Amino acid sequence: MKLMIASDIHGSLAATRRLLAAFDVSGARWLLLLGDFLNPGPRNPLPEDYRPAEGAAALNTYGERIIAVRGNCDSEVDEMLLDFPFSAPWQQVLLGDTRRLFLTHGHLYHPARLPPLAPGDALLYGHTHLPQADRAGEHILFNPGSVSLPKGGFPASYGLLADGRLQVVSLDGGETIAQVAITF
Repeated sequence: MKLMIASDIHGSLAATRRLLAAFDVSGARWLLLLGDFLNPGPRNPLPEDYRPAEGAAALNTYGERIIAVRGNCDSEVDEMLLDFPFSAPWQQVLLGDTRRLFLTHGHLYHPARLPPLAPGDALLYGHTHLPQADRAGEHILFNPGSVSLPKGGFPASYGLLADGRLQVVSLDGGETIAQVAITF
């Protein structure tokens, strides 16, 4: 199974279009979105090509292939524009019968405040806009970075789960930024 993971779109139509184009060619079955879809929030600048209603319409065309969680900048008003469910602050995706992906935005659960995880489980989170693909004891910590407002000098990025690894990939160049092995 191949999965694409993305976070922190923040209403950028240009970033949404680049992400969906990458999804189309990735061969991924599901697009896991880790929150902050339409609004930039009070601490971020407006992203390039800020057009949240059009970005929502573009995401909705993939709604049956999206698994999503609510971010700290997402609101009930956003539910009027987005057709796929995202009101839960976390979701879980099972990988076979031995591994679990715990999806969250990162403002409630994060590396310093882990949810209950079994050995081998992975925490997938966004919020910081900083890519990460690491092991911490018996767990995997994975952040795909941000597709619209990257921080820390990193390029815009997303994540892929394929071929036994979680990797952070540059949105525009396709280079691997970080990766970690995962078995299931």
